[in-house]
Amino acid sequence: MTFTEIDYSVADHIATITLNRPDKLNAFTGVMMKELIAAFDQADADDDVRVVIVTGAGRGFCAGADLSAGGDTFNDGSLSTDAATKFRRDGGGTVTLRIFAMHKPVIGAINGPAVGIGVTMTLPMDFRLASDAAKMGFVFTRRGIVPEACSSWFLPRLVGIAQAQEWVMTGRVFGAQEALDGGLVRSVHPAGELLDAARTLAKEIIDNTAPVSVALARQMMWRMLGASHPMEAHRVDSRGIQIRGRSNDVKEGVMSFLEKRPAQFVDRVSSDVPDIFPGWSEPEFF
Repeated sequence: MTFTEIDYSVADHIATITLNRPDKLNAFTGVMMKELIAAFDQADADDDVRVVIVTGAGRGFCAGADLSAGGDTFNDGSLSTDAATKFRRDGGGTVTLRIFAMHKPVIGAINGPAVGIGVTMTLPMDFRLASDAAKMGFVFTRRGIVPEACSSWFLPRLVGIAQAQEWVMTGRVFGAQEALDGGLVRSVHPAGELLDAARTLAKEIIDNTAPVSVALARQMMWRMLGASHPMEAHRVDSRGIQIRGRSNDVKEGVMSFLEKRPAQFVDRVSSDVPDIFPGWSEPEFF
């Protein structure tokens, strides 16, 4: 696919997705939404890709929704009385749900302003690293709208309900240090060192772990956030240990440890990820 509002490149087993509307601080559009989903699809299907990094071109990460339509930016017109067509899906939510479903780790390298969808799109990413020049804000209440992109699910789970409520209810923009103190980002770096730090983290995963195990572990952690009892995790853990215990990867992981050498894992995410979540399916929209 040819991209027009993002860049996509792969090097050293890392796919880098760069939001690329620098003259608009990479403001989010319908085109960007579709291209991001396509890029995550492409990264997930490519066994050469082990980790995905998302960043922004220029001095911004993403300034939120493109507001060029003015007061009608969020207005889809008169609501139909037909219940089947009354509501349309939130575009930001389609992106965050795609990230949630990823089999590859996703690192957000937040290089500048990230507000609205610019910050909520990072919530289902596994790690968020920020430049010391980054500013973030859940500004929805200041625009007369509500949190989107599934952030009412993700944000309290990441930072706790009290911190989430403060940021969302005030709608204020805050700096990288506050994001770090509040648990939103993993670390803060000088602007020129941000991508190197993200790549170093990616390399630690790439050099030391089994791709299929990472894919399963990622999904186990995210999905179990919604589990009603630890028994649900016990069932999934038990299936995973039993099925993966028979794999060539486990033999290699154990023997490489005993022989004190780097492991050479052979199982592929595209073909060897077992179903350890029987009966689990994406809920329908309505």
